[in-house]
Amino acid sequence: MADAGKRSSNPRLSVDRSSPVPLHVQLKQALKDHIQGGKWKDGDLVPGEPELCRTFGVSRTTVRQALTELAREGLVVRERGRGTFVAPPKLTGSAVQRLSGFYEDMIALGYPPVSQVLKQQVAAAGDQVAVRLELKPGAQVIEIERLRFAGEEPVVLTTTYLPYKQCPGLTEADLTRRSLYEFLEAECGLTLARGWRTIEAVAADARQARLLRTRKGAPLILLQSVSYLEDGRPIEYYFAYHRGDRSRFEVELLRSREAGKAVQNRSAASKPLPSGSGELIRMD
Repeated sequence: MADAGKRSSNPRLSVDRSSPVPLHVQLKQALKDHIQGGKWKDGDLVPGEPELCRTFGVSRTTVRQALTELAREGLVVRERGRGTFVAPPKLTGSAVQRLSGFYEDMIALGYPPVSQVLKQQVAAAGDQVAVRLELKPGAQVIEIERLRFAGEEPVVLTTTYLPYKQCPGLTEADLTRRSLYEFLEAECGLTLARGWRTIEAVAADARQARLLRTRKGAPLILLQSVSYLEDGRPIEYYFAYHRGDRSRFEVELLRSREAGKAVQNRSAASKPLPSGSGELIRMD
């Protein structure tokens, strides 16, 4: 990543006032081309509003609207008192459609995955953990809290629970640079077959913000998951807080024949279709 204070070169593009495309849209596309074309690197300081006004011959309102839309798309970050910077690319994960972990996703993206283990201990299962893992409340589980890094940047804070009886050796495992799933398969003979996951948006609390190097109240993506063995037993429950400014998840959408038939039947009967019906997410 480039130095945060590095000044980017001025754009040499212009806007076409005879075009029916609004000026702020043209300006946004010109700046977007510079970013996606590699002329501006991660962390580069985008020229200030007065400079962009002079370069493109547009009003400050036009410049602000273009920058606001670029920030909304995650291409730039606007910092009060410092300026506008090119944002680092988001890390695309497949964790909501494939039973992969952070380690595998980062390897696929070309990042060296590193974890800082904050907690790795035997604990008593609370009510929620017991329900997810189909254990009795108070049963022994292994609790692992890790701060996950992409390169040198913390991007995910994860807490994982596993039944102690299934993998007692996990309490001594070094997970700094090792995949938990690989350990379970290689050392414990446990093969994960399927999983159930939910995703929602939450705001960072003070501790999460400090660990993830973001601000309190910053958007996070909360992923909750239960993984199962081939015989149907739950083996892992975790919740992971992903930085919203660095994370993106890919989801494959499928429409089943049954859903299509249901729509046809409801249309024929002139009945409204309930919100949210249909097969949307497949988990391999």
